[in-house]
Amino acid sequence: MLNKNETNKGFVCQHCGKTVAPAEKTARNHCPYCLWSLHVDLETPGDRQNPCQGLMEPAALYQKHGEWIVIHRCQECGTEKPNKLASDVNYETVLDLTQTNL
Repeated sequence: MLNKNETNKGFVCQHCGKTVAPAEKTARNHCPYCLWSLHVDLETPGDRQNPCQGLMEPAALYQKHGEWIVIHRCQECGTEKPNKLASDVNYETVLDLTQTNL
């Protein structure tokens, strides 16, 4: 199993083009600016073994035990996966997404 330091790397978001720093507590799995992700994990969060590599759009949001969860939908294969929002997300983007999904 990979540890956080092996998978928690910065990247340039393929959706908005912004440079994203590594996450503070876990392996980064979405852009904190636009909330988009890549379909990179296969079996375990952080494994980075999925051959799909499609862009995953933020399709919905909900709260569970006081934490915000974003549902990402892969634009290539249609897979949907829940992910906890990173602590450094742009909450204006979160609010925009909640308004479009009401």
